[in-house]
Amino acid sequence: MVAIGSSDLDIFPVALGGNTFGWTADESTSFDILDAYTASGGNMIDTADSYSAFAPGNSGGESETVIGKWMSSRRIRDEVVVATKVSRHPDFPGLAPDNIRAAARASLARLQVDHIDLYYAHYDDPDTPLAETLEAFDGLVREGTVRYVGVSNYTPDRIREWLEIADSHGFARPVALQPHYNLVHRRVYEKEFAPLALAESLAVLPYYSLAAGFLTGKYRKQADLEGSPRRRMASSYFSDAALAVVSALDEIAANHEVEISTIALAWLLTRHGVTAPLASASSVDQVPSLLDAASVILTTDELTRLTTLSDAAEG
Repeated sequence: MVAIGSSDLDIFPVALGGNTFGWTADESTSFDILDAYTASGGNMIDTADSYSAFAPGNSGGESETVIGKWMSSRRIRDEVVVATKVSRHPDFPGLAPDNIRAAARASLARLQVDHIDLYYAHYDDPDTPLAETLEAFDGLVREGTVRYVGVSNYTPDRIREWLEIADSHGFARPVALQPHYNLVHRRVYEKEFAPLALAESLAVLPYYSLAAGFLTGKYRKQADLEGSPRRRMASSYFSDAALAVVSALDEIAANHEVEISTIALAWLLTRHGVTAPLASASSVDQVPSLLDAASVILTTDELTRLTTLSDAAEG
């Protein structure tokens, strides 16, 4: 287990992303995925109130609703760490104080819980003064509705401003950062966010850890993306250099007798500052490959090979 920054939240070093629940995984399949993840020692579930408003026919809140039903049916609330986010639900856009409070209440109802362990500002809201946003988050922490605060999709400068305001006003400091980071998307995080996260003791829980499925090896050519719900995002990673990374992952995975995705996550776990990558599953058979990453030990040569190829993948 690893701690989330300065908090007392201890988690398995691979967190389960909930973006598939109510989207590419129906309720029954989602329950199976959650059962398999927790049965093998996993204990952190990450979602957002907006999941999955982006899917045709959905309106947001589907993932939280599934997770809430699962926790209630399994009576497992005290055994899991639940993270969710605010600012992108169609009914609760932005980070105005009243909106944050209303969105939090809606998330609590869908999750069927009395508190959220880790509550993220999902995206920055330039139309709301940052101090007002922070005061609202702090109020939720003080009343016990939220235990800890995190930030996602903020610029480094805005995170620094957040920290300065929190310190000067005595507001709850964020304990976690959720950046876009993986083997074929590294430079922005490593140059701009990693030093900040380390200096401020922010836990790093990268999203798109498997590059929207690209780093699982199932997309070897553009035609493989036809019909995939992840087509738009996964296709953005395609290049000859990125495919060379996948080929290396394939060979290293064979040597360790694990899945390609396991090695991609294991590489992330070696990166300084990374606490736990986020990875999601659409079927229960994908879950072991996520959990196995915590026990795989990559050799120096394997790490060097992947990192070198990865350097080329971003030009």
